[in-house]
Amino acid sequence: MHTKKVVTAGKNIDETDKVLILIHGRGGSAEDILSLAAHLNTKDYALLAPQATNNTWYPTSFLAAPSVNEPWLSSALQIIDEVVADVVSKGILKENVFLGGFSQGACLTLEYVTRNAGRYGGVVAFTGGLIGDKIYSENYSGDFDGTPIFIGTSDPDPHVPVTRVNETTGILESMRAKVTTKIYPNMGHTISRDEIEKANTLIFNR
Repeated sequence: MHTKKVVTAGKNIDETDKVLILIHGRGGSAEDILSLAAHLNTKDYALLAPQATNNTWYPTSFLAAPSVNEPWLSSALQIIDEVVADVVSKGILKENVFLGGFSQGACLTLEYVTRNAGRYGGVVAFTGGLIGDKIYSENYSGDFDGTPIFIGTSDPDPHVPVTRVNETTGILESMRAKVTTKIYPNMGHTISRDEIEKANTLIFNR
């Protein structure tokens, strides 16, 4: 199970009204994902990045049955929930809480916000989709109330099929998220300059 460890950067949370929570990918680290913020329009944000135990949030593919990734998956979602609760307890409005992640971290980010839909500041998923061997729509309820969400991915991607990205977009839109999905031909499993520009334009433009 994961131990709660959060690395911070950017503004002190007491000196700003906007927070970005970043979720690293498999084999990555909180420090790695925080370095992404240097390319985002987030200089006025407090930045928080939880660290997965052994650098992995859950053991197998996000396309496995959820039970195969337990108890790690539930533990990871609980860590994010605790970080969000900590931020809100500091007086930050949920509509000023932003979340983002790459790969495994993008999948986890999307799974968390869709299980806990509400008006967030915005969500960025660099190569990710909802978790499971199929879409478990019974896990998802609530109203995003126009929350802007950007999902970028490669076609093909070795880990995330475009079909799951499109299914995820459909679920998010049905819950009133304002979703922009962009599929990049043969981009590879990475974050492109265009994705960064899209995130800045669509999400971090306030």
